[in-house]
Amino acid sequence: MTVLALSNALKSILSRAGVENPDGDTLEILNAVAGYTRIDLITRRDEEIDDTITEKAIHLARRRASGEPIQYVIGSWSFMGRDYLVGEGVLIPRDDTEVVTQAALGLIEPLPRPTVVDLCAGSGIIGITIKAERPDAAVAAVEKSEAAFGYLRRNCEKNCADLRLIPADLQDCKEEFDDGSVDLIVSNPPYIRTEEIAGLQSEVQYEPRLALDGGEDGYDFYRIILRLWTRKLKKGGCIAFEIGEGQFSTIADMLEEHGYSDIKGYEDIQGTIRAVTATINQMLTTNH
Repeated sequence: MTVLALSNALKSILSRAGVENPDGDTLEILNAVAGYTRIDLITRRDEEIDDTITEKAIHLARRRASGEPIQYVIGSWSFMGRDYLVGEGVLIPRDDTEVVTQAALGLIEPLPRPTVVDLCAGSGIIGITIKAERPDAAVAAVEKSEAAFGYLRRNCEKNCADLRLIPADLQDCKEEFDDGSVDLIVSNPPYIRTEEIAGLQSEVQYEPRLALDGGEDGYDFYRIILRLWTRKLKKGGCIAFEIGEGQFSTIADMLEEHGYSDIKGYEDIQGTIRAVTATINQMLTTNH
């Protein structure tokens, strides 16, 4: 089978299944199995493809046609210029998370050798990016899920990122850090309301509920982090959250209640506030 014939066959499989972007997903599959680029599909269209590659590509297309996310199908995805391994059991990297990652990097820019804790770290995209951009930072990543932690560990190896990895519930490992020892806490916690999860698009249903379910009102993890982890920040330390659409005002109020100031929202390219940051004015010595 030629490159062109295989490309058309994959598009046909995906189109018949109603996949939203059959052209793009076909390219992702061909790149994953044989390294083909968009230009290759034009300049090498008449080349014959090995049967083994053809069979693998068709198998992946059928997985995608069944509704499985393309990121899981090909086993990796890019985030801010770096590739991350992903699959069943870990949240898929999304462009939305660039907003909080860029905000976090901005907060530590003036600090020498900052100490950073990434809570609900998932595949590690936030913590690894921070470490890559700031090699002098001491970055710790906390992740409860055994499946997600496996991806976190492998992604650190893949990206040569020396993070302190903590396989624990964020409620159980806070004593790993001294009070007043952390410059920045960053987190992309679960923030979808429980009742809304069943109505999410089919691809999202493949992702771990543990990484999506933010409780009845979507704010459970923000409450837990602010209650248990605020005391870990140095005086003048900062917190950075990814947030869901329409959540900024409520989370800003929560931050104020816990003694934070300089509260800022950060918009994505559509103008939706996707991240919030704040500064703690004094080191807390008691739990709230």
